[in-house]
Amino acid sequence: MEQAVAAPTCSVKLADAGARVIKIERAEGDFARGYDKAAAGQSSYFVWLNRGKESLTLDIKKAEDKALLARILAKADVFIQNLAPGAMARAGFGSAALREKHQRLITVDISGYGEEGDYAAMKAYDLLVQAESGLAAITGHPAGPGRVGVSVADIACGMNAHAAVLEALIARGITGRGTGIAVSLFDGIADWMNVPLLYFEGTGRAPERVGLAHPSICPYGAFATSDGALVLISIQNEREWAALCTGFLDAPELPAESGWRSNNERVANRPVVDARVGQAFARLTRDAAAARLNAAGIAYGFVNGVPELAAHPALRRLVVETPQGPVAMAAPAARLAQTDRAYGRVPALGEHSSAIRAEFSAA
Repeated sequence: MEQAVAAPTCSVKLADAGARVIKIERAEGDFARGYDKAAAGQSSYFVWLNRGKESLTLDIKKAEDKALLARILAKADVFIQNLAPGAMARAGFGSAALREKHQRLITVDISGYGEEGDYAAMKAYDLLVQAESGLAAITGHPAGPGRVGVSVADIACGMNAHAAVLEALIARGITGRGTGIAVSLFDGIADWMNVPLLYFEGTGRAPERVGLAHPSICPYGAFATSDGALVLISIQNEREWAALCTGFLDAPELPAESGWRSNNERVANRPVVDARVGQAFARLTRDAAAARLNAAGIAYGFVNGVPELAAHPALRRLVVETPQGPVAMAAPAARLAQTDRAYGRVPALGEHSSAIRAEFSAA
Protein backbone atom coordinates (compact mmCIF):
# COMPACT_ATOMS: atom_id res chain seq x y z
CA MET A 1 0.00 0.00 0.00
CA GLU A 2 2.27 2.68 -1.33
CA GLN A 3 2.31 6.13 -2.82
CA ALA A 4 4.76 8.81 -3.91
CA VAL A 5 8.47 7.85 -3.94
CA ALA A 6 9.93 6.18 -0.82
CA ALA A 7 7.93 2.94 -0.71
CA PRO A 8 7.80 2.56 -4.51
CA THR A 9 11.62 2.86 -4.55
CA CYS A 10 11.79 -0.20 -2.31
CA SER A 11 9.18 -2.25 -4.14
CA VAL A 12 10.42 -1.52 -7.68
CA LYS A 13 13.79 -3.00 -6.75
CA LEU A 14 12.03 -6.13 -5.52
CA ALA A 15 10.02 -6.26 -8.76
CA ASP A 16 13.20 -5.88 -10.81
CA ALA A 17 14.63 -8.90 -9.00
CA GLY A 18 11.63 -11.03 -9.97
CA ALA A 19 9.25 -10.59 -7.04
CA ARG A 20 5.56 -10.41 -7.74
CA VAL A 21 4.54 -6.96 -6.51
CA ILE A 22 0.87 -6.06 -6.12
CA LYS A 23 0.53 -2.29 -5.84
CA ILE A 24 -2.63 -1.36 -3.96
CA GLU A 25 -4.00 2.04 -4.96
CA ARG A 26 -6.98 4.16 -4.05
CA ALA A 27 -9.69 4.58 -6.68
CA GLU A 28 -8.04 7.86 -7.75
CA GLY A 29 -4.62 6.18 -7.86
CA ASP A 30 -1.22 6.87 -6.37
CA PHE A 31 -1.02 10.68 -6.33
CA ALA A 32 2.42 10.43 -7.96
CA ARG A 33 0.56 9.50 -11.15
CA GLY A 34 -0.36 13.19 -11.43
CA TYR A 35 2.98 14.86 -10.66
CA ASP A 36 3.70 15.72 -14.30
CA LYS A 37 3.10 14.47 -17.85
CA ALA A 38 6.68 14.38 -19.06
CA ALA A 39 7.06 10.65 -19.77
CA ALA A 40 4.94 9.95 -22.86
CA GLY A 41 2.11 11.92 -21.29
CA GLN A 42 2.52 10.22 -17.90
CA SER A 43 4.21 11.13 -14.65
CA SER A 44 8.00 10.81 -14.81
CA TYR A 45 8.02 9.81 -11.13
CA PHE A 46 5.41 7.08 -11.61
CA VAL A 47 6.97 5.63 -14.75
CA TRP A 48 10.39 5.57 -13.06
CA LEU A 49 9.27 3.67 -9.94
CA ASN A 50 6.43 1.37 -10.89
CA ARG A 51 7.62 -0.97 -13.62
CA GLY A 52 6.90 -4.63 -13.11
CA LYS A 53 4.01 -4.16 -10.68
CA GLU A 54 0.36 -5.15 -10.79
CA SER A 55 -2.15 -2.42 -9.94
CA LEU A 56 -5.12 -3.26 -7.72
CA THR A 57 -7.58 -0.58 -6.61
CA LEU A 58 -9.04 -1.09 -3.15
CA ASP A 59 -11.14 0.81 -0.64
CA ILE A 60 -10.43 -0.89 2.68
CA LYS A 61 -13.30 1.00 4.28
CA LYS A 62 -15.49 -1.45 2.37
CA ALA A 63 -15.89 -4.84 4.05
CA GLU A 64 -15.34 -6.85 0.88
CA ASP A 65 -12.13 -4.98 -0.01
CA LYS A 66 -10.84 -5.28 3.54
CA ALA A 67 -11.45 -9.02 3.40
CA LEU A 68 -9.68 -9.23 0.04
CA LEU A 69 -6.61 -7.48 1.48
CA ALA A 70 -6.60 -9.94 4.38
CA ARG A 71 -6.62 -12.88 1.95
CA ILE A 72 -3.75 -11.41 -0.06
CA LEU A 73 -1.70 -10.83 3.08
CA ALA A 74 -2.21 -14.43 4.14
CA LYS A 75 -0.13 -15.46 1.10
CA ALA A 76 2.34 -12.56 1.05
CA ASP A 77 6.03 -12.63 1.94
CA VAL A 78 6.42 -8.88 2.48
CA PHE A 79 3.90 -6.13 3.23
CA ILE A 80 5.10 -2.56 2.57
CA GLN A 81 3.05 0.48 3.51
CA ASN A 82 3.69 4.22 3.78
CA LEU A 83 0.35 5.58 4.88
CA ALA A 84 0.17 7.98 7.84
CA PRO A 85 1.47 6.48 11.10
CA GLY A 86 -1.23 4.42 12.77
CA ALA A 87 -3.55 4.38 9.74
CA MET A 88 -3.07 0.69 8.98
CA ALA A 89 -3.44 -0.29 12.63
CA ARG A 90 -6.72 1.61 12.83
CA ALA A 91 -7.89 -0.29 9.75
CA GLY A 92 -7.05 -3.60 11.41
CA PHE A 93 -3.76 -4.23 9.62
CA GLY A 94 -1.15 -3.14 12.15
CA SER A 95 2.26 -4.67 11.56
CA ALA A 96 2.62 -6.44 14.91
CA ALA A 97 -0.83 -7.99 14.66
CA LEU A 98 -0.18 -9.14 11.09
CA ARG A 99 3.09 -10.82 12.05
CA GLU A 100 1.44 -12.51 15.01
CA LYS A 101 -1.16 -13.95 12.65
CA HIS A 102 1.27 -14.71 9.78
CA GLN A 103 4.59 -15.60 11.37
CA ARG A 104 6.54 -15.71 8.10
CA LEU A 105 5.37 -12.26 7.05
CA ILE A 106 7.87 -9.37 6.84
CA THR A 107 6.27 -5.98 7.44
CA VAL A 108 7.74 -2.65 6.35
CA ASP A 109 6.38 0.61 7.78
CA ILE A 110 7.71 3.73 6.06
CA SER A 111 7.16 7.10 7.71
CA GLY A 112 8.51 10.62 7.80
CA TYR A 113 9.89 10.79 11.33
CA GLY A 114 9.12 7.40 12.83
CA GLU A 115 5.96 6.26 14.58
CA GLU A 116 6.69 7.68 18.04
CA GLY A 117 7.64 11.06 19.48
CA ASP A 118 6.67 14.65 18.88
CA TYR A 119 7.27 14.49 15.13
CA ALA A 120 5.38 11.26 14.42
CA ALA A 121 2.24 13.10 13.32
CA MET A 122 4.11 15.63 11.16
CA LYS A 123 3.51 15.42 7.44
CA ALA A 124 6.81 14.66 5.82
CA TYR A 125 7.64 15.22 2.17
CA ASP A 126 11.11 15.07 0.74
CA LEU A 127 12.04 18.77 0.82
CA LEU A 128 10.60 19.19 4.33
CA VAL A 129 12.93 16.46 5.56
CA GLN A 130 15.89 17.97 3.70
CA ALA A 131 15.18 21.16 5.65
CA GLU A 132 14.50 19.56 9.04
CA SER A 133 17.56 17.30 8.93
CA GLY A 134 20.02 20.13 8.27
CA LEU A 135 20.83 18.86 4.77
CA ALA A 136 19.51 22.01 3.09
CA ALA A 137 21.59 24.16 5.44
CA ILE A 138 24.85 22.64 4.18
CA THR A 139 23.76 22.45 0.53
CA GLY A 140 24.05 25.15 -2.08
CA HIS A 141 25.71 28.54 -2.41
CA PRO A 142 26.94 30.59 0.56
CA ALA A 143 24.06 33.01 -0.07
CA GLY A 144 21.49 30.58 1.33
CA PRO A 145 20.32 27.00 1.87
CA GLY A 146 19.59 24.85 -1.15
CA ARG A 147 17.59 21.80 -2.10
CA VAL A 148 19.30 18.69 -3.37
CA GLY A 149 17.83 18.53 -6.87
CA VAL A 150 16.36 15.03 -6.62
CA SER A 151 14.15 13.41 -3.98
CA VAL A 152 17.11 12.31 -1.91
CA ALA A 153 15.24 11.78 1.38
CA ASP A 154 12.65 9.58 -0.29
CA ILE A 155 15.25 7.65 -2.26
CA ALA A 156 17.47 7.07 0.79
CA CYS A 157 14.46 5.79 2.72
CA GLY A 158 13.44 3.41 -0.06
CA MET A 159 16.97 2.08 -0.44
CA ASN A 160 17.24 1.50 3.31
CA ALA A 161 13.92 -0.33 3.28
CA HIS A 162 15.00 -2.49 0.34
CA ALA A 163 18.25 -3.49 2.06
CA ALA A 164 16.39 -4.30 5.27
CA VAL A 165 13.87 -6.47 3.39
CA LEU A 166 16.70 -8.50 1.86
CA GLU A 167 18.27 -8.97 5.30
CA ALA A 168 14.89 -10.05 6.71
CA LEU A 169 14.39 -12.57 3.90
CA ILE A 170 17.80 -14.09 4.60
CA ALA A 171 17.03 -14.25 8.33
CA ARG A 172 13.64 -15.84 7.65
CA GLY A 173 15.37 -18.53 5.63
CA ILE A 174 17.31 -19.39 8.79
CA THR A 175 14.68 -18.92 11.50
CA GLY A 176 11.45 -19.45 9.59
CA ARG A 177 10.02 -16.22 11.01
CA GLY A 178 9.45 -12.82 9.52
CA THR A 179 10.22 -9.54 11.23
CA GLY A 180 9.05 -5.96 11.43
CA ILE A 181 10.97 -3.18 9.70
CA ALA A 182 10.41 0.52 10.30
CA VAL A 183 12.23 3.10 8.19
CA SER A 184 11.79 6.87 8.17
CA LEU A 185 12.84 9.56 5.74
CA PHE A 186 14.44 11.54 8.57
CA ASP A 187 16.54 8.63 9.86
CA GLY A 188 17.91 7.98 6.40
CA ILE A 189 19.13 11.55 5.93
CA ALA A 190 20.31 11.83 9.55
CA ASP A 191 22.55 8.82 8.92
CA TRP A 192 23.95 10.46 5.78
CA MET A 193 24.51 13.65 7.81
CA ASN A 194 26.92 11.94 10.21
CA VAL A 195 30.05 13.66 8.89
CA PRO A 196 28.61 17.19 9.25
CA LEU A 197 27.15 16.21 12.62
CA LEU A 198 30.41 14.80 13.95
CA TYR A 199 32.32 17.77 12.55
CA PHE A 200 29.99 20.19 14.34
CA GLU A 201 30.07 18.34 17.64
CA GLY A 202 33.86 18.03 17.47
CA THR A 203 34.66 21.60 16.45
CA GLY A 204 31.60 23.66 17.39
CA ARG A 205 31.29 24.79 13.76
CA ALA A 206 28.93 23.47 11.12
CA PRO A 207 30.35 22.93 7.63
CA GLU A 208 29.87 26.00 5.47
CA ARG A 209 27.96 26.05 2.20
CA VAL A 210 30.60 26.32 -0.49
CA GLY A 211 28.70 25.60 -3.70
CA LEU A 212 30.73 23.28 -5.89
CA ALA A 213 33.73 23.41 -3.58
CA HIS A 214 34.43 21.07 -0.66
CA PRO A 215 34.23 22.49 2.89
CA SER A 216 37.27 20.60 4.19
CA ILE A 217 39.43 19.83 1.12
CA CYS A 218 41.32 22.30 -1.09
CA PRO A 219 41.61 22.52 -4.01
CA TYR A 220 38.35 20.71 -4.69
CA GLY A 221 35.97 22.72 -6.83
CA ALA A 222 34.87 23.97 -10.23
CA PHE A 223 36.94 26.29 -12.38
CA ALA A 224 36.07 28.06 -15.64
CA THR A 225 38.05 27.50 -18.82
CA SER A 226 38.70 30.09 -21.52
CA ASP A 227 35.81 28.77 -23.63
CA GLY A 228 33.25 28.91 -20.80
CA ALA A 229 33.24 25.31 -19.58
CA LEU A 230 33.30 24.44 -15.88
CA VAL A 231 35.73 21.73 -14.84
CA LEU A 232 35.59 20.29 -11.35
CA ILE A 233 38.79 18.87 -9.89
CA SER A 234 39.26 16.76 -6.78
CA ILE A 235 42.58 16.66 -4.92
CA GLN A 236 42.44 13.94 -2.27
CA ASN A 237 46.00 13.72 -0.97
CA GLU A 238 49.42 15.36 -1.06
CA ARG A 239 50.66 13.15 -3.89
CA GLU A 240 47.83 14.40 -6.11
CA TRP A 241 48.49 17.98 -5.01
CA ALA A 242 52.13 17.67 -6.03
CA ALA A 243 51.09 16.20 -9.38
CA LEU A 244 48.68 19.11 -9.97
CA CYS A 245 51.39 21.65 -9.15
CA THR A 246 53.94 20.00 -11.44
CA GLY A 247 51.79 18.83 -14.33
CA PHE A 248 49.05 21.47 -14.46
CA LEU A 249 50.12 24.62 -12.61
CA ASP A 250 53.76 24.47 -13.80
CA ALA A 251 54.75 25.27 -10.22
CA PRO A 252 56.53 22.23 -8.72
CA GLU A 253 57.85 24.36 -5.86
CA LEU A 254 54.40 25.18 -4.39
CA PRO A 255 54.00 22.11 -2.12
CA ALA A 256 57.02 23.24 -0.11
CA GLU A 257 55.79 26.82 0.46
CA SER A 258 53.93 28.10 3.53
CA GLY A 259 50.17 28.16 2.98
CA TRP A 260 50.40 25.40 0.37
CA ARG A 261 52.13 22.54 2.20
CA SER A 262 49.16 20.58 3.54
CA ASN A 263 45.44 20.34 3.03
CA ASN A 264 44.80 22.17 6.33
CA GLU A 265 47.01 25.05 5.20
CA ARG A 266 45.35 25.19 1.81
CA VAL A 267 41.85 25.22 3.30
CA ALA A 268 42.86 28.16 5.49
CA ASN A 269 44.40 29.79 2.41
CA ARG A 270 41.51 28.81 0.10
CA PRO A 271 40.94 32.16 -1.71
CA VAL A 272 44.59 32.36 -2.73
CA VAL A 273 44.81 28.69 -3.70
CA ASP A 274 41.59 28.77 -5.72
CA ALA A 275 42.68 31.97 -7.45
CA ARG A 276 45.98 30.38 -8.53
CA VAL A 277 44.25 27.24 -9.81
CA GLY A 278 41.56 29.34 -11.49
CA GLN A 279 44.15 31.37 -13.39
CA ALA A 280 45.63 28.19 -14.85
CA PHE A 281 42.22 27.00 -16.05
CA ALA A 282 41.35 30.41 -17.51
CA ARG A 283 44.30 30.15 -19.88
CA LEU A 284 43.09 26.84 -21.34
CA THR A 285 40.17 25.58 -23.37
CA ARG A 286 38.04 22.74 -22.01
CA ASP A 287 39.80 20.18 -24.22
CA ALA A 288 43.27 21.50 -23.42
CA ALA A 289 42.53 21.47 -19.67
CA ALA A 290 41.23 17.90 -19.88
CA ALA A 291 44.37 16.81 -21.73
CA ARG A 292 46.68 18.31 -19.10
CA LEU A 293 44.63 16.91 -16.21
CA ASN A 294 44.69 13.47 -17.78
CA ALA A 295 48.44 13.65 -18.29
CA ALA A 296 48.94 14.64 -14.64
CA GLY A 297 46.60 11.89 -13.37
CA ILE A 298 44.19 14.33 -11.72
CA ALA A 299 40.57 13.36 -10.98
CA TYR A 300 38.20 15.75 -12.74
CA GLY A 301 34.74 15.99 -14.24
CA PHE A 302 32.81 18.44 -16.37
CA VAL A 303 29.93 20.30 -14.72
CA ASN A 304 27.17 19.08 -17.00
CA GLY A 305 23.51 19.94 -17.21
CA VAL A 306 20.65 17.54 -17.80
CA PRO A 307 20.99 17.91 -21.60
CA GLU A 308 24.58 16.69 -21.30
CA LEU A 309 23.45 13.78 -19.10
CA ALA A 310 20.94 12.77 -21.78
CA ALA A 311 23.80 12.42 -24.30
CA HIS A 312 26.48 11.20 -21.87
CA PRO A 313 28.59 8.30 -23.18
CA ALA A 314 28.40 6.54 -19.79
CA LEU A 315 24.60 6.72 -19.56
CA ARG A 316 22.97 3.29 -19.82
CA ARG A 317 19.33 3.20 -20.89
CA LEU A 318 16.44 0.92 -20.00
CA VAL A 319 13.35 0.93 -22.22
CA VAL A 320 10.19 0.31 -20.21
CA GLU A 321 6.74 -0.38 -21.61
CA THR A 322 3.98 1.87 -20.29
CA PRO A 323 0.25 2.24 -21.04
CA GLN A 324 1.14 5.04 -23.47
CA GLY A 325 4.11 3.45 -25.16
CA PRO A 326 7.78 2.76 -24.44
CA VAL A 327 9.83 5.15 -22.32
CA ALA A 328 13.65 5.14 -22.22
CA MET A 329 15.08 5.95 -18.79
CA ALA A 330 18.38 5.56 -16.99
CA ALA A 331 19.00 1.90 -16.23
CA PRO A 332 19.19 0.50 -12.68
CA ALA A 333 22.67 0.90 -11.24
CA ALA A 334 23.55 -2.72 -10.46
CA ARG A 335 24.94 -4.73 -13.35
CA LEU A 336 24.60 -8.46 -12.76
CA ALA A 337 26.85 -10.95 -14.53
CA GLN A 338 25.19 -14.01 -16.08
CA THR A 339 21.70 -12.59 -15.57
CA ASP A 340 19.47 -11.43 -18.38
CA ARG A 341 16.69 -9.66 -16.51
CA ALA A 342 13.31 -8.95 -18.00
CA TYR A 343 11.86 -5.70 -16.66
CA GLY A 344 8.09 -5.47 -16.38
CA ARG A 345 5.79 -2.82 -17.76
CA VAL A 346 4.24 0.10 -15.88
CA PRO A 347 0.61 -0.68 -14.99
CA ALA A 348 -2.43 1.39 -15.76
CA LEU A 349 -4.53 2.29 -12.73
CA GLY A 350 -6.45 -0.79 -11.61
CA GLU A 351 -5.24 -2.76 -14.61
CA HIS A 352 -5.03 -6.02 -12.65
CA SER A 353 -7.96 -5.53 -10.28
CA SER A 354 -10.33 -8.01 -11.92
CA ALA A 355 -7.73 -10.76 -12.20
CA ILE A 356 -6.48 -10.32 -8.64
CA ARG A 357 -9.99 -10.22 -7.21
CA ALA A 358 -10.75 -13.48 -9.03
CA GLU A 359 -7.49 -15.08 -7.87
CA PHE A 360 -8.06 -14.19 -4.23
CA SER A 361 -11.83 -14.60 -4.16
CA ALA A 362 -13.44 -15.94 -1.01
CA ALA A 363 -14.55 -19.01 -2.91
